[in-house]
Amino acid sequence: MTPLAPTLKTDRLTLRAHVMSDFEPLYALFASDRAQYMGGPVAAKQMWYWIAAEVGSWQLKGFGSWGLERNSDGAFMGQIGINQPHHFPEPELGWVLLEEFEGHGYAAEAATLARNWFWSNTNAESVVSYITPGNTRSEALAAKLGATHDPDAPLPTGETSQDTAVFRHRRGA
Repeated sequence: MTPLAPTLKTDRLTLRAHVMSDFEPLYALFASDRAQYMGGPVAAKQMWYWIAAEVGSWQLKGFGSWGLERNSDGAFMGQIGINQPHHFPEPELGWVLLEEFEGHGYAAEAATLARNWFWSNTNAESVVSYITPGNTRSEALAAKLGATHDPDAPLPTGETSQDTAVFRHRRGA
């Protein structure tokens, strides 16, 4: 098992283990109304537990979340992760970008890198993205990544199809 997130790179981006300085920008995002499709807004205490769980997932599950940086200037851009907390029936590929970095293809590039790492390090045949219905940007990104809506997939515990749509990424698709 990997105790820390491995560092992954493209020409434009670096996926790296989270550091303390990631907390404040992620908290600011998740405390705002922009977090409506991401389980928020949330309080600082909840955000702390959330990030700590995603960092700890590397030790417990062998996968988790990465902080996302732009190589040209080291700017922290958001988070990409493959996580499976106890209430998720399957590992989930998820993405969160700070607003100023949206619209440049960064999320697709980072999600592809993370997904390819997952395929190379597990025997899983698929990974899902849980998306709140109406989050058209995330739905479009899932489609761009080749994921398809899977209305028969199991949902996270306590959620309904009104809360969550499942988009499935298949190995080799």
